[in-house]
Amino acid sequence: MTGLFHAPLPAGAYHVPGWLTLEQQRWLVRRFHEWANGPVPLRAAKIRGHEMSVTTVCLGWHWRPYEYTRLAVDVNGNRVLEFPDWMVRLGRRAILAATGDAKAAEGYNPDAALVNYYDGSARMGMHQDKDELAREPVVSLSIGDTCQFRFGNTEHRNKPYQDLELASGDLFIFGGPSRLAYHGVIKTFPNTAPAGCGLEAGRINITLRVTGMT
Repeated sequence: MTGLFHAPLPAGAYHVPGWLTLEQQRWLVRRFHEWANGPVPLRAAKIRGHEMSVTTVCLGWHWRPYEYTRLAVDVNGNRVLEFPDWMVRLGRRAILAATGDAKAAEGYNPDAALVNYYDGSARMGMHQDKDELAREPVVSLSIGDTCQFRFGNTEHRNKPYQDLELASGDLFIFGGPSRLAYHGVIKTFPNTAPAGCGLEAGRINITLRVTGMT
């Protein structure tokens, strides 16, 4: 790992290191394996004909570039698993922990999760999360190997941006003026997952979203 210097994040972005306990991480890893063995398996989405190096399983709504659907028409046509109530509560606790705003936390109602798995070589290029009709915050949870996460500006993929390390158990939220910030995963650091997190290799990233769809 690089020991990156962390400048203050822009308004609307929050990093809470070590928010998930090891027990919570193990529990979520078990859920991840259940989701991956569900009606729609892990798959690498295709962008302009090229497969992403990250594999994804979705809850609530199925994401494919550049839209959400109930059925995974690009995989096997099955409906994705329902978005669980406990995940709504998890999202609200995350908002409260990061912002201290009880009203914002109570009003947060995520209805979709994109659960990404990164192996040692997986990356994610700079992009905006803009396929949602709503502009409520994105809640991101990391489990497993540490990654180098790049968080940029809302105008383009280039500087200004900053790199920070997201370790197992970390919470990252971006909303408000940072909701459409470009962001990506530059690399992961193999063999950095803490013992007892439940994941032997790679990284799981769970992102909760409000689609604004019905």
